[in-house]
Amino acid sequence: MIELIVATLTAFWLGVLTSISPCPLATNIAAVSYVSKRVGEPHNVFLAGLLYTLGRTLTYLVLGIVLVYSLLSAPSLSFVLQKYMNMVLGPLLILVGMVLLELITFNIGSGGISEKMRQRVEQSGIWGAGLLGILFALSFCPTSAALFFGSLLPLAVQQQSGVLLPASYGLATGLPVLLFAVCIALGANWVARVYGKVVAFEKYARYVTGTIFILVGIYYTLAHAFGISLT
Repeated sequence: MIELIVATLTAFWLGVLTSISPCPLATNIAAVSYVSKRVGEPHNVFLAGLLYTLGRTLTYLVLGIVLVYSLLSAPSLSFVLQKYMNMVLGPLLILVGMVLLELITFNIGSGGISEKMRQRVEQSGIWGAGLLGILFALSFCPTSAALFFGSLLPLAVQQQSGVLLPASYGLATGLPVLLFAVCIALGANWVARVYGKVVAFEKYARYVTGTIFILVGIYYTLAHAFGISLT
């Protein structure tokens, strides 16, 4: 039980870290700003942020259910995962940590949407925020791809949790959007101030998390791949 709680909190933190990383943060703010200009009344901006968050949460929940239970439903593959997951998890954590520390960089796209999709979102009114949440959740940036596929998915498979962990991750990816939605409703000055603080915190949080991932990955690798006891 304690292990599942720790895993859930870890998934939540991974979601927060994803949401404040440069590429997802920029798309999150752009999405809420885009929709907020078309909802009319300021109090509806918060509703747009909520719908956007629900869209992201639903997307990661569905991905988690499909991917985790697909991996666990195959008896032979499930046996291999349960037997070797701890061995694989170490190198994966090291790799993700190196990405977070920017020791490894790669490009998998900008995470934007086409003009045709923009028009469809515009026609959907405030409900377009939910659609944008789904679209941007599927538009993986390098950091979000590393955190979701390299950290969350192996953790969810290890815990055999295709619902709770992905849902916690998805919810966390949208929470800062609610904060910015409130700031947009209050005025542009609030957005600028909060954005600056989030950017400063993101770099610190990413470096600390990346360092921890590498250290934990080294421990897992030595303990489970090489059988070296560090206690």
